[in-house]
Amino acid sequence: MQSNLSHYHLLAKPAGAACNLGCQYCFFLSKENLYHGESHLMDEATLETYIAQLMESSPGPQVDVAWQGGEPMLRGLDFYKRSVALAERYRKPHQQILHTIQTNGTLIDDEWARFFKQHNYLVGLSIDGPRALHDTYRVTKKGAGSFDEVVRGWKLLRKHGVDVNILCTVHAANQDHPLEVYRFFRDELKAEYIQVIPIIERATLDTITVANKGWGGLKGTDRPLYKQEGSLVTERTVNAEKFGHFLNSIFDEWVKRDVGKVYVTTFDIALGSWLGQHNACIVSPTCGNALALEHNGDVYSCDHFVEPDHLLGNIKDTPLGRLVRSEKQSRFGQAKYDTLPKYCKECPVLFACYGECPRNRFIKTPDGEDGLNYLCAGYKGFFTHIDSAMKTMANLIKQGRYADEILTLPNGTP
Repeated sequence: MQSNLSHYHLLAKPAGAACNLGCQYCFFLSKENLYHGESHLMDEATLETYIAQLMESSPGPQVDVAWQGGEPMLRGLDFYKRSVALAERYRKPHQQILHTIQTNGTLIDDEWARFFKQHNYLVGLSIDGPRALHDTYRVTKKGAGSFDEVVRGWKLLRKHGVDVNILCTVHAANQDHPLEVYRFFRDELKAEYIQVIPIIERATLDTITVANKGWGGLKGTDRPLYKQEGSLVTERTVNAEKFGHFLNSIFDEWVKRDVGKVYVTTFDIALGSWLGQHNACIVSPTCGNALALEHNGDVYSCDHFVEPDHLLGNIKDTPLGRLVRSEKQSRFGQAKYDTLPKYCKECPVLFACYGECPRNRFIKTPDGEDGLNYLCAGYKGFFTHIDSAMKTMANLIKQGRYADEILTLPNGTP
């Protein structure tokens, strides 16, 4: 299977790894080590170069101008006003712009919320569940919980009618509370779009002790640069089987009452797989279409591989389109399929998984082959568990009907 890089998505980091929180599992804080002694704020010249090249190299018709961090709101509101104006200036006549930002929500006020609404931003807000679960790891620089400030930000976004999604990480603190987490989002926050992401912090024998202390509590030389290497994991890392159970528990409630009302990204992506589609890089045969742009214009193969070996170049030296379609990036994307162990290629749920993300492939298969995904047991259990319901919903869609009709079907059969 050949990697196709004609369409791509890029996450830009206007404040680099800088953040006003000190979340313990956020190894991205360590990426500051890549840029010692320089400002982590994207300057105006780099912003304009980026926006111009993004519009030029995107085939369209929709172009995503996507901001992430660290905490991207640290760059300030005037920067985003400028980015909107530049996107409008450089877009081609057939292109439509979608502005998105992923934030911890603590810096949102009425002015920010009005701006997001005015320019139709899609905002992703990070929250890990009710107060006790959220505040376990998502803390301030001084170690205090951030729950109240995040919920305040959520309410301001809702007050102003901003399109906002929940991003929930799943880790050792909340992995045993799937329904408590889901019902909090659905019933208390009234969230309609939820994304769950497993926390997996890899480490080596040399780095495990430091990593277990928490990335948010480390500074400078005490915080080593995180790389996707090592077969050990931190104490905060989600358990593979429990991650599968987490998904199963939420799915069972969702499929009985919330299909068509609450959208859980993992379930939407899975339904795509049952329809023969691959709607996310992690479940596609190949990858390489989701890249990262650092504050200084450096482009990396993937947001999860912001490390020296995966630096493609800088947009000030090489046009963005050429970096995206480079031979190095093509090899990166193709390796997702080429490095699959035999155990995966013979798996009955390969079509729904394709080994998930390469960053998590660091354990051995039952027969001792390298390259099995750390989450394999959880995903395999999840995809097996949802098979019947997914086939039902896929059949409904193939008949020109809607997936939420499963809620009214006797025995869930169309």
